[in-house]
Amino acid sequence: MSRGIAGVGAYAPENRVSAEAFSDAWGRFDAPGVETKAVPDADEDALTMAVEAGRRALSAGDGAGVDVDRVHFATTTPPLAEEDLTARIGSYLHVPADADRRTYTGSTRVGVDALLDAVDADGSTLVIASDCPEGEPDDSREHAAGAGSVAFLVSEGAPTTITDRASQTDVRPGTRFRSHGDADVTGLDTGTYDRAAFTEPVSAAVDALDADADEFDAIALQAPNGKLPYRAALDNEAIAAVETVSSLGDTAAASAPLSLAAAFEADHGRTLAVGWGSGAGATALVVEGTAPVEASLDGDSELDYPAYLRRRGDIVGEKPDGGAAHVPVPTWRRAAAQRHRHESGMCSACGAVVFPPEGACPECLELVEFEPVTPELTGTIDAATTIGQGGAPPEFADQQAKQGAFGVAIVRFPAGDGEVSLPIQVVGGTSVGETVRAVPRRIYVEEDVPRYGLKALPQ
Repeated sequence: MSRGIAGVGAYAPENRVSAEAFSDAWGRFDAPGVETKAVPDADEDALTMAVEAGRRALSAGDGAGVDVDRVHFATTTPPLAEEDLTARIGSYLHVPADADRRTYTGSTRVGVDALLDAVDADGSTLVIASDCPEGEPDDSREHAAGAGSVAFLVSEGAPTTITDRASQTDVRPGTRFRSHGDADVTGLDTGTYDRAAFTEPVSAAVDALDADADEFDAIALQAPNGKLPYRAALDNEAIAAVETVSSLGDTAAASAPLSLAAAFEADHGRTLAVGWGSGAGATALVVEGTAPVEASLDGDSELDYPAYLRRRGDIVGEKPDGGAAHVPVPTWRRAAAQRHRHESGMCSACGAVVFPPEGACPECLELVEFEPVTPELTGTIDAATTIGQGGAPPEFADQQAKQGAFGVAIVRFPAGDGEVSLPIQVVGGTSVGETVRAVPRRIYVEEDVPRYGLKALPQ
């Protein structure tokens, strides 16, 4: 075994909206081959999905965040246009502060490019591609736009290797782009020009490989919709075997990597992976072997079209002024380990687990230095209530407008040799005794800065 992929994690939001829901609203659906698409919840974005995939990749590859030497993050939809978001991803996953970090953006093929760079590097690299594109409501790209994330743990001695690669780039402006300061993907829709901008770079990159395109068990090909991949003059059955666009929609930078994860999960031993980005360019990889996968790609929360628009924030009111519990960014930052990982402290005098880990121990009342301990992600609800419409503090009003009522609970998590009880917001309904899992979510946005933490999701 040599350097390659040791473990894979994949995640998609549970919310789904169907092609029929779009057809009922618009009288048409302009994303051929897409049956349903994944929809981020009101408090999910590319960063929270990245953490979900990263957790699973570390678990699948028997890795730990503290052992990661570098993080590569690929997305076309970062929650902030300028900020190194790998800092927050690393905090969630307990990646050392001195780990190398790279952000890849601006093209849907950056997920594949980030993986290639990781294979060429040294040490343990966590590669994450996470995306949730949007478009204008009546645009074909919006009809196809989905959401999903995938992560690869790249290290020495891995069971999966990349044995060949090739790239091809051509000048094809206008096929798919997002203007500066705009959140919506668009394009000029110039028919044969658009199709050629996809098929010609893909074909050129594949032809430049030493391998024959007919020799692969699976083809993980970029999928802006469910029709365009089958115009690339490749083995359509091999594409269909691992495509995710029909169930998740267009996942942009995560599209080809998610199909590669599907190939591993189906135990395909030889896979062609091709990432494409408008501009236009393609990167093709020959992947030999399989890697363990932990995936959570199923969704059972079906949205009608108005609920879908609420999640997008298209039909919600303005956030009320005043009354919010202002927490300055420096104060929020000082508690990042508690907010991102629920880092607690074990009392050196009596062994009690304390949250937050500061001040005197509430059990023995000794003023001690607490030993850091990170609780498990799964716990049990001991007390719960629901915050109904109009009952949320102003900073949560936007979330409530998009999602509706939400629960708040006291949850008991195993921690070290003991347990720790924590207050936490619950996604969806709550009931005492229910088992929940701590998941990364956006808490709220204040001073234009997203504040992230953990919420509880029923198992």
